[in-house]
Amino acid sequence: MKILVTGGGGFVGGYVIERLLARGYEVRSIGRSPQPALEAKGVEVICGDLSDSSIVEAACAGVAAVFHVAAKAGVWGSWDSFYRPNVIGTRNVVAACRKQGVGRLVYTSTPSVVFNGQPISGEGEEMPYGRNWLCHYAHTKALAEEEALAASSDVLRIVALRPHLVFGPGDPHLLPRVIESAVSGRLKIIGDGRSRVDVSYVGNVADAHLNAFDALQERPGVVSGKAYFISQGEPVELWPWVNQILESLGHAPLTKRIPLPVGYAAGALAECVWHLFRKQGEPPITRFVAVELAKDHFFNIEAACDDIKYSCHVPMEAALRLTISDLKGRGF
Repeated sequence: MKILVTGGGGFVGGYVIERLLARGYEVRSIGRSPQPALEAKGVEVICGDLSDSSIVEAACAGVAAVFHVAAKAGVWGSWDSFYRPNVIGTRNVVAACRKQGVGRLVYTSTPSVVFNGQPISGEGEEMPYGRNWLCHYAHTKALAEEEALAASSDVLRIVALRPHLVFGPGDPHLLPRVIESAVSGRLKIIGDGRSRVDVSYVGNVADAHLNAFDALQERPGVVSGKAYFISQGEPVELWPWVNQILESLGHAPLTKRIPLPVGYAAGALAECVWHLFRKQGEPPITRFVAVELAKDHFFNIEAACDDIKYSCHVPMEAALRLTISDLKGRGF
């Protein structure tokens, strides 16, 4: 069986590919840049942009299933820079799957699709899609997920997974950026410091993808057309968790706090400055980031445990040990 992974050169995509190879599947990956490390493992690599429907259609030829992991993430950028890869790209993947007779599609979504600016404390998949987005990433991922799930059918079975704050060995974004911001003095505790959030170890997230793939074959009537939150199963207190990582790496913990209204106002001002002067890079803070750092956002994962048989094979203690060892080895 041959399987396509979009974004196989990325963090989660790479872990998904490892598990597929371990099962003995042939794997094809499509991404915007060459991936010699994947080719060395026997993966067929196609270079191309998901917004190009002809390339996506060719990539889907002859495969039995697709893991659509690729996306543009982040909190800053133009609408088009998010809409094209996240919405148009997903639309092209779904269309190509239909045309090429692909039977299963596992779509990597995000809990940000239900962002509404309010605390989220243990709610499940019954939550509606968000509003007051404050972030093009969250908005475009919601549009893409809704469109993908609506396309699920008896011919093309589709499921969406929503892993939250993925971390682990090889993490190129989340914790390296947190550490860099903390060490440089840019990162401050926003809010009362007691916010609780879900986090997800990358190995568990990859396992969830394979579980969903299996469930689409074994229990299509249960899972097809649905989305599932994925996490470690219990939220962490965000700032003590961040400080534990910082101190394990030999850095000073964060102690300075900013009230949420001040952080939100600072984000609004920074966004205006970046827009007005067309500054490069991301602002030091945005309204979306201020809200996410200050308020609870954790979710009920019982549906994933029941329907796709998800479980956290790597618990938090082991996940942190592996992650911190990797970060030390990379010079953090």
